[in-house]
Amino acid sequence: MSATKLHGALKALAKPERANSSARFFKTQPGQYGHGDCFLGVTVPEQRKVAKQFNSMPLHEIETALHSQWHEVRLTALFVLVFQFNKASFDDQEELLSLYLENTDRVNNWDLVDSSASQILGVYLLDRPKKRKILYSLAKSRSLWEQRIAVIANKTLIMNDQFKDILQISKQLLTHEHDLIHKATGWMLREMGDRDLETLCDFLDEHATSMPRTMLRYSIEKLPMALKKSYMAR
Repeated sequence: MSATKLHGALKALAKPERANSSARFFKTQPGQYGHGDCFLGVTVPEQRKVAKQFNSMPLHEIETALHSQWHEVRLTALFVLVFQFNKASFDDQEELLSLYLENTDRVNNWDLVDSSASQILGVYLLDRPKKRKILYSLAKSRSLWEQRIAVIANKTLIMNDQFKDILQISKQLLTHEHDLIHKATGWMLREMGDRDLETLCDFLDEHATSMPRTMLRYSIEKLPMALKKSYMAR
């Protein structure tokens, strides 16, 4: 099972009109966040089916696939990596995480991050609290995608009622300039609020006036209307 064969399986499903649509959707023009990315035109459900066929790919072939110019090849490789991580022993997860962290420059669009960060890094950190400095290092990165990984990885922690890290990272990113970080952080705060409304409101009471508006809107999306209006008016 090679990266070349993975590419071939995806290429057989390619549709040029979908590739053009995806290129627009993922902002690939000069100056946009996805500048230079290339698309075959394969749907995510199709990619998941291909990933199942290649779920025993050797790690070096997964890494080769992650370095493909084609967006769908990279995403399918991440689906394979997530599958292998979920099946790995506690000790073997180390090697898979290392591969992921060594190739974050290839996890370089929001769907790639959102399909892998919580499923790999988040799961890894769930029972390894002493390793969570990784999150803070990524959050301080100059890479937009590493910063988003730091935020989205928290989803697994949040689903297990562990909020300390998303609260700290959200504070760290309050002055971030990019909308994709505002959306991701607001989304994770909203997820936290689903689990613990009081903790979300405590955070908003302290930071609503300084939060980027997109971050604030995402975080309060599920609140009662009167409470939403109260926070938006601050």
